Amino acid sequence: MAPTFVCSLIFVYGFILWNAYLSFTPSRMLPNYEFAGLVQYEALFANERWWVALKNLAIFGGLFVVICLAVGLFLAILLDQKVRAEGFIRSIYLYPMALSFIVTGTAWKWILNPGLGLERAVRGAGFADFTFDWLINPDKAIYTVVIAGAWQSSGFVMALFLAGLRGIDDSIIKAAQVDGASLPTIYWRIIIPSLRPVFFSSLIILAHIAIKSFDLVVALTSGGPGNASDLPATFMYAFAFTRNQIGLGAASAMMMLMIVAAVIVPLMYSELRGTRRG
Repeated sequence: MAPTFVCSLIFVYGFILWNAYLSFTPSRMLPNYEFAGLVQYEALFANERWWVALKNLAIFGGLFVVICLAVGLFLAILLDQKVRAEGFIRSIYLYPMALSFIVTGTAWKWILNPGLGLERAVRGAGFADFTFDWLINPDKAIYTVVIAGAWQSSGFVMALFLAGLRGIDDSIIKAAQVDGASLPTIYWRIIIPSLRPVFFSSLIILAHIAIKSFDLVVALTSGGPGNASDLPATFMYAFAFTRNQIGLGAASAMMMLMIVAAVIVPLMYSELRGTRRG
């Protein structure tokens, strides 16, 4: 365990501390270790592009998590009905998770491209007035990222929920059926509440994926049109490695860390508190 502990200490927590210090320096193309206070954070919050990235993160993160949870639970319930060829269907649902976000973004970029994909196919089928230009529409571009992200991650959430459903004691369900409870009531009052640990795990994983999303956006929209689909991760990369403002990029990275902590810490506290009460 010692080598793993030392490597984690240096290459994870050590670099987090190094990045934190850089966020308080005037570093530009190369690190500058002169302490400059909160200058980079003031510049960050005065940057309009940063606020656009935060707004997009709220839209993308909220929709991504909700859609993945809803679709994943729905698919898990369907597969839990002992359908035929369950293994084959489950593999199809899980297949997108085997792809990288770069591949997913590229594929959906082709599908949603007005000149190549869905719009062209529907028009070719005789619907000449059909339009689906979300990929190039500044007001809709972020929703294309939601579509691609939910398509890839919903199958993984389905697998988590399916494992949770298969772990529920059948005797509880049979007792409810004997008492005359309908199937929707059993799911709503017994089965879904029993999946709380799965909801908790899925929520943390999905929130983490949403906050650190970078490659999907780069492959699908490149943050555009303009900065319309920018996220904090793409903002950080652009300023730290493209515009040679390492200090500002480090400050944005620390804010991303704070966002992760703001989401995960309350969830973990709530879950631990509920476990102790139980």
